[in-house]
Amino acid sequence: MKSFVTRLLGASALAALVSGPAMATDLEVIHWWTSKGESAAVNEFAKAFDNDGAGDHWVDSAIALGETARATIMRRVLLGDPPGAAQFNPGRQYEELISGGLLLQLDDIAEAGNWAEVIRPQQIQSACLVDGHWYCVPVNIHSWPWGWYSKDAFTKAGLDEPTSFDEFVAMAPKLQEAGIIPMAIGGDGNGWQIRGAFDQILLASLGIEQRDKMYGDKDTDIAGGADMLRALTNFKALKQYTDEGYANRNWNDTTNMVITGKAGLQIMGDWARGEFAAAGMTGVEDFGCIIGLNEAHPIVSTDGDVFVFFKQDDPEVEAAQKRLAELIISPEVQVAFNNKKGSMPVRGDVDMASADPCMQKALKAVEDPAKIATGVQRFITEDTNNELNALITQYWSEDSMSAEDAQARWVEIFKNAS
Repeated sequence: MKSFVTRLLGASALAALVSGPAMATDLEVIHWWTSKGESAAVNEFAKAFDNDGAGDHWVDSAIALGETARATIMRRVLLGDPPGAAQFNPGRQYEELISGGLLLQLDDIAEAGNWAEVIRPQQIQSACLVDGHWYCVPVNIHSWPWGWYSKDAFTKAGLDEPTSFDEFVAMAPKLQEAGIIPMAIGGDGNGWQIRGAFDQILLASLGIEQRDKMYGDKDTDIAGGADMLRALTNFKALKQYTDEGYANRNWNDTTNMVITGKAGLQIMGDWARGEFAAAGMTGVEDFGCIIGLNEAHPIVSTDGDVFVFFKQDDPEVEAAQKRLAELIISPEVQVAFNNKKGSMPVRGDVDMASADPCMQKALKAVEDPAKIATGVQRFITEDTNNELNALITQYWSEDSMSAEDAQARWVEIFKNAS
């Protein structure tokens, strides 16, 4: 099958690619931030852009679910109608856009803003700094390995708050006895929540070095090893502590089960923290968090979000694109956005004293390279990611599928992955 860029460069639509919006400073931005907390966060970007003094206007195009939004972006580019800016995750999702020469280089504003010095850690920089050129703006550091729990649920069950996922598993039967769903999980969007939860169990089983090596090198020896099998077995055992309504539930409705005390704990990235904040809850009184699924061994991952800007033929549109790029990484906007999003700022020179205790844990951990796991999306293509999502979702949903069968399929996917 021809790659996206090969098809695009061979199409007459390429000539239309450079057409800009009707108004020079009206900039359409496609993103997938649609939950209550996400909407509050992205509004900080829109407010800053609309009030930048240049007459710019953020034209919001929110599309629920990242997979759907990315597909829409690629179709728009193929048809010669790209947005002014678009959200992606740091990694390989936009590599063909770079190789095809479709993205605006941001070297001048990166140099003026000293991005190479202020953006940290190195894994975040390298997602946008490709072959010596800046092709995107990282806006946050999201970390997947978290357990978020309801303090009220554990109090109702007469339990102490857990400090590790293993402690939670030991407490799960008593949560059930108290009429509480121990573990909240959802299965919408090709199972990304289920796969994400599994990846955190896998990270705890393999450790950072082996997990990164398995994904980075597509190492089938690690993928086919005993630790992988144990992670699959332990993950399937958790199903008894979930509910039957998980199949099409989206992530923020799943988080709401914890917010309302209906469920005890959810494995979810720190964007869940934004939902607690939007519900008026604090990490001191209302909810708890287990970093890295084990407070004794904190881990953060370098997941997150970036914005890319598509080449245009209107210099005023390009100027507006660069103004937006400067704004979303500015210290003030970084603080405002990330406090509402639940993520860490990419800048290491901003004052986050206002952050809640959960973010403070992450900010401390991200300063230690030994506690940083590279985001999985940095290693694999969108196609491979979707295959793994589908596999783990099938394994979770089909009781007849064994851990050994799932492991064999995982190894086969890695053998064919690019």
